[in-house]
Amino acid sequence: MKAIVMNRAGGTDVLEVVDRPDPVPRPGQALVEVTAAGVNFMDTGARRGQIWTELPMPRGLGVEGVGRVLAVGNAVHSVRPGQRVAWVYAPGSYAERIALSADDLVRVPDVIDDRTAAAVMMQGLTASHFATNFYGVQPEDVALVHAAAGGLGLLLTQVIKLRGGRVIGRVSNEDKVAIAKDAGADHVIVDTEGKFAGEAIRLSGGEGVHVVYDGSGPVTFRASLDSLRRCGTFCWYGPILGSPGNLDIMSLPKSIKIGYANYFDHVYTPMLLRTHSTQLFDWIARGVLKVRIGGTYPLAEASRAHADMESRTTTGKLLLIP
Repeated sequence: MKAIVMNRAGGTDVLEVVDRPDPVPRPGQALVEVTAAGVNFMDTGARRGQIWTELPMPRGLGVEGVGRVLAVGNAVHSVRPGQRVAWVYAPGSYAERIALSADDLVRVPDVIDDRTAAAVMMQGLTASHFATNFYGVQPEDVALVHAAAGGLGLLLTQVIKLRGGRVIGRVSNEDKVAIAKDAGADHVIVDTEGKFAGEAIRLSGGEGVHVVYDGSGPVTFRASLDSLRRCGTFCWYGPILGSPGNLDIMSLPKSIKIGYANYFDHVYTPMLLRTHSTQLFDWIARGVLKVRIGGTYPLAEASRAHADMESRTTTGKLLLIP
């Protein structure tokens, strides 16, 4: 089978297409033929050596995908050969086949196509966590969503709207404004320098937003703090772009609450993974959650997908198609 691996950390040139033996499912595992693999920003961090440093080289890339079960190991009863399944965190997903724990698989309904299923798993579950468990958006709450035209931002905007909230999106250029508004953003700020707080406060009616979702790195941290109203909530994510540094908790303004949101806390059991995935699939089937696929690439062009993502010119979800 073909797979994407890296033998050293670095730029997009370190990604190689190699031939590997088909994996054999161990007890509790399923062997899946991959039909689409999601590209996530964390994958670029893994490629640069910012995460997964404990894993030996050569190292497989990718964590998310969808496919069809080819075989199962002993003691597997939740899936069977021939079924379509999706997963959200299995290192080595940039490949034609993968063996992974059957507990990490969810069944894909017939009404959901493979590419849509692959595009919604990580970012959809993350959006669900952000707007429910981390901060339960209430009707008329005002949320500031960074990277509002990206795959996560588009889904997060829609989940917030489903819960009755209002969205101020932030995007990096004018070309992305219409895309963010099409997802339901009530207002969109174009900004690349971290100078958006005043406009966010004005658009929220002068008090500031109830919650800000910021994965844009240190450049936006201060302005995100300033955008919050009293007792507002700061949802920080996206460590690949860097940390804001040490915080003096007594310097935080306006009695705000701040935390790092990890989607694993949303799906920490197989039952929760299936429950929340089923909710996402149901929203898609009913037409109330739309998944935007911003680009598809052959598996062998994983390096181009990474380069495009890092250029910050893409919108929606990027997929690799073996």
